[in-house]
Formats: sequence, structure tokens, C-alpha cells
Amino acid sequence: MKVVLLDNVKSVGNVGDIVNVSPGHARNFLVPNGLALVADEGNQKSLEQQRKMLAKKVAEHKSVAEATQKKVDGLVLEFVKKVGQNGKLFGSITTRELSEELEKKGVEVERRLLTVSKPIKTVGSFDVKASLFEDVVANFQVKVVMDPEQAEELKKKQAVAEKRAAERKAKAAEQPAEETSEEAKSEDQALDEEVNEILRS
Repeated sequence: MKVVLLDNVKSVGNVGDIVNVSPGHARNFLVPNGLALVADEGNQKSLEQQRKMLAKKVAEHKSVAEATQKKVDGLVLEFVKKVGQNGKLFGSITTRELSEELEKKGVEVERRLLTVSKPIKTVGSFDVKASLFEDVVANFQVKVVMDPEQAEELKKKQAVAEKRAAERKAKAAEQPAEETSEEAKSEDQALDEEVNEILRS
């Protein structure tokens, strides 16, 4: 069912928007609470009157959106996360998390208004767009970094692995050429396994 929103309605739309909602939601909640008007031919005259009355309210809401735009534009949100192999996160950062993080900074932006350039599933930088109102868009960035404790632990494990590899090579250098060739292969395989084990831990 098509309705015209007479006010901002969370998870539905902004004042003045014509949106499709379920008949039950429209008749049982939106219309009785004065939040929307059914957009059909029978309501055409009333609809036009409401649109004229809404013009001022729309302007006010747009002004608020523009103020929010100034706060959000160019912002960088940093998330510290534990990562697995190849810098991949355990899960992904959702628009809900982005909305909550913005709220911590004193900016309220509904998750439905946020669009990420690509799923946030790895460390790195990501562009996010906030469609705050018609023709009012803010762009900001999300930066995901590895948990410092995990990074330090990974460095230590890599150092241990490199030390073991150096010791094996030194030992192999003292052995006959044929044995060295065979053992070098097995040592390389063992080193690869250790590196993979480090990334999995």
C-alpha cells in the first residue's frame, strides 16, 4: 500500500516520502498515529493539501539533515578487530555497528540510510555513503585495523618460526649435499606449515 509520510518514521522513510508499506502497518499504526496518509485517488484532494502543509516541515527536516551532513562528511571511523588468515575478519562490520559508532560520536544516522562500497570483511579502508535526505548525502570512511595485541603476538610467533628456520638451514649446511637437498624440501614444507599455523591461531 502506498502512503505519504507526514513525519520521519524510523526504518520506513522521511517526511514527504511516498513509500510502500504493508496494509496492516498503514491502517493499524501509521495512519491512526497521524504519521502517514494513504496515497490513493480518493485522498487526492486531501493529499495535495497535506503536501502544501508538509512543505515547511520538509524544509525543517532537510535543514537538520544538512547539519548532520556537515558532521559526517569526511569522518573516519576506526574499528580494531581480531583477524584470521589473509587479514579476514571473523564475520563482517554491519551498518548497525556503523550507526552505533556514529551515535557514540554524537551523530544519529539510521542504519537504513547507510550504504557501504563493499562488504567490510577485511582490514583496510572502506567508503560509506549516508543518504540523509533527498539530495543530502554525506560520505565518510571506515578503517579496520588488526588488534594490537594480536599483531604483537603474531610478530613473536613469526620471529620464533624464522629463528627455527635459520637453525635448520645452518644444520642442513653441515650435512652432505644429497641429504641437504632432501631435508631442505622438508624444512621448507615445515616452515610453510608453521606460518599457516600462526595465521590460523
